[in-house]
Amino acid sequence: MESLKRKIETEGVGVGTEVVKVDMFLNHKIDVQLAVEMGQAFHEAFKDDQVDAILTVEASGIITGMTTAMAFGNIPVIFAKKGERRNIGNDVYTAEVYSFTHQKSNIIRVSRNYLKAGMRVLIIDDFLANGAAINGLISIVEEAGATLVGAGVCIEKGWQPGGDHLRGKGVKLVSLAICDRIEDGKIICRD
Repeated sequence: MESLKRKIETEGVGVGTEVVKVDMFLNHKIDVQLAVEMGQAFHEAFKDDQVDAILTVEASGIITGMTTAMAFGNIPVIFAKKGERRNIGNDVYTAEVYSFTHQKSNIIRVSRNYLKAGMRVLIIDDFLANGAAINGLISIVEEAGATLVGAGVCIEKGWQPGGDHLRGKGVKLVSLAICDRIEDGKIICRD
């Protein structure tokens, strides 16, 4: 997605050789028009897959999950909650996921009331590094007896193994931008 790649390369900041800092438009301050365009791009990529629901992880995946759901005609967005919550109850699917960004593990939870057997689920997330969040969500989809139609990520870090691993497992993976490297604070995206 050219508009996303341009935004990453002109406004994003590489921190060291590992951190792609794009919070100025993706996951702290939101460029709403760009979020809408990303949702439309995911719809275009998965429009023939009969998607019933979007599944993401709080909090950064919610915005793009919502714009994708709107592009599909207002299908539901289900987001896995991090940590224990009294309001979600105990009848949940869980997975442990390690966050590359936060350098810690979290237990994510999805209520069994919202994710049902037979649903056709599209996973949406903001970043793909090692694939822990998406793999955790896949395990929840499988535990629910739902069908994974694929995964869409806004930004994939091409130098980390998550994308290759998911593709190797046969997951239909659509990355709107793949970053190849960071050089002197500049993020270089794949053409």
